[in-house]
Amino acid sequence: MKIGFIGVGNMGGSILKGYLSNKKISPKDIYICDSDEEKVHQLEKILGINGCSTIEDLTIKCDAIIVGVKPNGFEQVLPKIASMYAENKIIVSMAAGIDISYIEKFFDHAVKVVRIMPNTAAMVNEAMVAVCRNKNVGDMEFEEIFKLFKAIGLAEEIPEELIHCVIGVSGSSPAYTYMYIDALAEAAEENGMAKEQAIVFAAQAVLGAAKMVLETGIDPVQLRINVCSPGGTTIEAVNTLKKNGFENNIKEGFQAAVDKSKLMVKQ
Repeated sequence: MKIGFIGVGNMGGSILKGYLSNKKISPKDIYICDSDEEKVHQLEKILGINGCSTIEDLTIKCDAIIVGVKPNGFEQVLPKIASMYAENKIIVSMAAGIDISYIEKFFDHAVKVVRIMPNTAAMVNEAMVAVCRNKNVGDMEFEEIFKLFKAIGLAEEIPEELIHCVIGVSGSSPAYTYMYIDALAEAAEENGMAKEQAIVFAAQAVLGAAKMVLETGIDPVQLRINVCSPGGTTIEAVNTLKKNGFENNIKEGFQAAVDKSKLMVKQ
């Protein structure tokens, strides 16, 4: 499968780097097109991938076309894809606020569309990717696309109406997690630890806790209870966090992302 990236910014670039780092996809099967032509030339030279000067050229050459531009760029990009689109190709969108029906309007015949909501952990092959499709994408085709995103972390098929929820729970949540790691590291630094070392301690603790959830199958509430000895240090910290609204703050941040996502939907 030939994979094309239209736009290689933060998200598109993270997925691209994830593919190349795990060596499951050959650089010769990857094509890129970006408004920054110098970036395209540099990535061609450094990564050994193929640069395309136009979106039309990339569309002709690729089987899967991953659109990584900002939502306000779709009106310019989609007509160019549509002009060279063939029925064996699949359009993959990762933009918040761009639903499948909006993309379909730019094509005067049946088009195959897959919508994804990834996160930037794709760069280190630890992405969480939500995947949905329109009725024109068959099961075998979808499986091939699904494999692309399983190659950079975990992937789950969902109904499109859950995309807003996904944005809150995994699309945007790495930012909340970075805030948590940074706050822990700052507190450790204030207590005498070097900043660089504090970041390692905090980040590894988050990584370990996440793996415990994913690999043991134990409910996160029970895992928390398991480490809270009566009268100990952990229960003291947990009680303080609860008293100060830690859980409600997380839920409010999640809901803000979800509500914004709903407002961004293009008609």
